[in-house]
Amino acid sequence: MKKYFYFSVAIVFLLLFFSCTSNTIDKKNSAASVYERVISSGTIKASYLTYPPACMKDTKTGKMSGIFVEVLQKACDNLGLKLEWTEEVGWAAQIEGLESDRYDIVGSPVWANPTRGKLTTMAIPVYYSGIGVFVRANDNRFDGNFYLIDNSSVRIGTIDGETADLIARSDYPKAQRVSSPQNTEISQKFLDLASNKCDVVFTEPYYAFEYLKNNPGTIKNIAEASPIRLFGNCYMFKKNEFQLQQMLNVAIQDLINSGYVNKIISKYEPAPHLFYRSANQFKPFEK
Repeated sequence: MKKYFYFSVAIVFLLLFFSCTSNTIDKKNSAASVYERVISSGTIKASYLTYPPACMKDTKTGKMSGIFVEVLQKACDNLGLKLEWTEEVGWAAQIEGLESDRYDIVGSPVWANPTRGKLTTMAIPVYYSGIGVFVRANDNRFDGNFYLIDNSSVRIGTIDGETADLIARSDYPKAQRVSSPQNTEISQKFLDLASNKCDVVFTEPYYAFEYLKNNPGTIKNIAEASPIRLFGNCYMFKKNEFQLQQMLNVAIQDLINSGYVNKIISKYEPAPHLFYRSANQFKPFEK
């Protein structure tokens, strides 16, 4: 009987031990969420990729500026959080940095696409980008028929990990891809296009506008009337961070509804209609 009693006590003790251990692990896992970390520290740590005019860094002063910088700063102010810019990270390494908790958010714009939707959590778009099809000014091969790009003789200029590379792979698999490292400036792809190193570049009209200021008459957008893609520019978090997503979504929507986002876009937009606003954005009342 004594052996049975001691055995029973031991079993109960072990069950209680593993129950307590399991609860402790669950609590640690819960507390380890990015949302809990941000709320606990009062700081949101943001990585970035230089992407004018949404995210820029002054090389002399280190000061950050741009549409996404100002919107995120205002959202953090309204949420009572401190914003800390941590590190610059390339397109292909952004998700890895989130997963390893090097930072809490990608604070520069990320285009919402199925791959990122599968691997991350994304906030609502701050604004939208229409993707143009840029070719040399004297190249009329694809006018009126973009399907002709899907040919083994055509070279598409891409940047590793960037959304335009996904467009090339999914829509034009037969075409060649002339790829560049992930930190390559988009202006370099226009130089490659103009110098006949590639035949097509997919990107936003803003970058072509800036390039053409110094290189007039060299390239053209054959999809000006109808962009081949419309992407939402979003902030990106680690997968399953839905509370963090909810918190920032509400803060961003408030800034959209107040007219603040439209005001900031207009501040950095060098010419009309280079970016697409959300449907309910309006011009704020000016005193």
